[in-house]
Amino acid sequence: WQKVLYERQPFPDNYVDQRFLEELRKNVHARRYRYRAVVFQSGAVVQQLCSVCVFVVTWWYMDAGMLSPQGLFGAALVTSLLGYVLFDAVDGGAGRRESGRTRWADLKSTLVFAAFTYGFSPVLKTLTESISTDTIYAMSALMLLGHLIFFDYGANAAIVSSTLSLNMAIFASVCLASRLPRSLHAFVMVTFAMQIFALWPMLQKKLKARTPRCYVGVTVLFALAALGGLATVSSVGAVLFASLLLAISCLCPYCLIRLQLLKDNIHGPWDEAEIKEDLSRFL
Repeated sequence: WQKVLYERQPFPDNYVDQRFLEELRKNVHARRYRYRAVVFQSGAVVQQLCSVCVFVVTWWYMDAGMLSPQGLFGAALVTSLLGYVLFDAVDGGAGRRESGRTRWADLKSTLVFAAFTYGFSPVLKTLTESISTDTIYAMSALMLLGHLIFFDYGANAAIVSSTLSLNMAIFASVCLASRLPRSLHAFVMVTFAMQIFALWPMLQKKLKARTPRCYVGVTVLFALAALGGLATVSSVGAVLFASLLLAISCLCPYCLIRLQLLKDNIHGPWDEAEIKEDLSRFL
């Protein structure tokens, strides 16, 4: 018997001999993970959860009148300038030279965004007046949840969509900003949302790629800041959020490592044929 179909043999097409299982291979393409590496990669999820937490806590302070829009705008402006300088300092400006984008172009984009947002802030303030507050809160929660689901954590998956994730976060910020007292509050809230949901992840990705130790330190400090802010609003919420962060950063990686030991993928002559040769020249 020969394992070919182009010759006539006195055996049925589905016949196999005793050597069939000799070519059995297990976990050929299985990927082995290290606990520290998985914990490090989970930092992206922790960072985004903390970003949502900081945004919601900030909105709560503004809604309660405990934080002025001028104070938030000043703090956001200072942190944005520091982040801008750090973004270039991390790689010595190599990324800017490769993209060909100048600081003047960045300044113009910032001024245009601020001008349009400030001009349309009265519209944002009255955009959802006909919608009940409960509906606004429900939509904001769903949008922020969608932002976390579709955010680009570095995985190559079909569900990842940075554009959709950012749009959902901005939509949630507009909904929540419409419940603030004045148009200035709405302008500052949307601006802050753009900073924490668009600019902050860009800086974190560069820190993660260039300076991993600095990235870990910033992640820990950011998580502590988010927990501290949430504790001033609800101590129970802070405890639950801390438990969630610990579960994602410590427990889930441990479970992944343990489950990898139980992985049992089999490969053999029954697998579909894979064409490894480059066929682009035939296209």
